Amino acid sequence: MIKRLLSYFYPIKIYSQKSALSQSLEITWANGDLVMDSLNTNYSYGSLQRILKLGLKNIGFAKIKKMNHILILGVAGGSVVKTLVDDIEFKGKITGVEIDSEIIKIANQFFKLNEIPQLEIIIDDAFEFILKTTEKYDLIVIDIFQDTKMPNFLFESYFIDRICFLLKSKGVVLFNTMLLNQAIRNKKLISEFKKEDFAIKSIPRVENHNELIVIEKLV
Repeated sequence: MIKRLLSYFYPIKIYSQKSALSQSLEITWANGDLVMDSLNTNYSYGSLQRILKLGLKNIGFAKIKKMNHILILGVAGGSVVKTLVDDIEFKGKITGVEIDSEIIKIANQFFKLNEIPQLEIIIDDAFEFILKTTEKYDLIVIDIFQDTKMPNFLFESYFIDRICFLLKSKGVVLFNTMLLNQAIRNKKLISEFKKEDFAIKSIPRVENHNELIVIEKLV
């Protein structure tokens, strides 16, 4: 409790670990909340939770609440899961795909992801997973970072086509990107997106360094 109160004045790191895939994973009390950070950016809760919550609000909490199955590519500490369950009161199934098993262990320890009954965590590479899955989803959240970098495959047409194929009727994709080194790729993705029966838009300059891309299946 004392650390939490002091965190309103300055951040207090309470846990740090390296994993095979991340240079540094830290849990910190900041402004009264626990957050997960990598070496150079916020991974879960904090600004990332605000960014994705804005995107979910743009889609519509009421619409999301009526959905049945949501896929999250890139779970980290699970802040978007918490928003879905606690703020939106989503009761359907959530499938989370995370490549780094160490992150999930930390998320279970500090954020109790393993206590959310409708959440299934799959340890897998996101690209490999979308090639294998036979499910269709109402909402797909893409939030994949390696510190401040994003894997190239996220911007390849084959990946985007496959993601769109996995949407149910009237389904939505919420794609979180970082503008530090992705601005040109974002513009290219949006300008070249010509899929029939789909609409694409961006929510630019969220928390200064992020841009959200929303793809909606119209039929």
